[in-house]
Amino acid sequence: MNRILVIAGTDSSGGAGLSRDTAMATTLGCEVAPVVTAVTVQTDQALQAIHPVPPQIISAQIRAAFEDKSTAPRAVKIGMIGSAEAARHLADALPEGLPIVLDPVLKSSSGGTLMSLDSLTPLLRRVTLLTPNLEESARLSGLASIPQDDLALLRCQAQVMQAKGVAAVLIKGGHAGGDRSIDHLFSPQAPQGHRAYAAPRLPLEKRGTGCSLATALACSLAAGASLDQACKEAKAAVSARLAQ
Repeated sequence: MNRILVIAGTDSSGGAGLSRDTAMATTLGCEVAPVVTAVTVQTDQALQAIHPVPPQIISAQIRAAFEDKSTAPRAVKIGMIGSAEAARHLADALPEGLPIVLDPVLKSSSGGTLMSLDSLTPLLRRVTLLTPNLEESARLSGLASIPQDDLALLRCQAQVMQAKGVAAVLIKGGHAGGDRSIDHLFSPQAPQGHRAYAAPRLPLEKRGTGCSLATALACSLAAGASLDQACKEAKAAVSARLAQ
């Protein structure tokens, strides 16, 4: 069975973070080696408190996960980081050559601030795929928030992020309007540098969908899927979960 390293915070509500990552990975038949970056106190409505894990302990967790070569993770999913110092420790501790999916959780679904833009900087050149939603894409690129169907401007946002060192960007359309949820991959591996993935938009809101998608991507990459195939499989897996 494939194993992925999941670096994220805990969520006492169970709606997001490591608990949601583990649930999605288990559904996909993938084991999780968890690395805790912070303990959060959350409900579905509010983020009440954050207790960061010391960066040295985060690094130690990563080294321990790779100590046994026979069970070493084959891909990495990163969610909540917490600080620029923690990001630097992550960049130094992670082995070279593994696919890394970074879900840039700048704030929780319940409204609390979890990460700053600066905290991502040390990691960007190590990341295989960055998965911002529309608001996160606008903040990370410094460009105004835009409609999901404006492909030219989405491409500009992605190019700004790629210029900072990110290999590929998947801009998620879950918060857009319309009857379809469309995610846009901008990558040198895609034809003309772009590919879109659509699914019917369901009449509900669910916390943890960003966690689930990034984890599903890491599971597919751990199994040897191409970036395009991983995006297709992850989109389908999250859509199936929401439909349930």
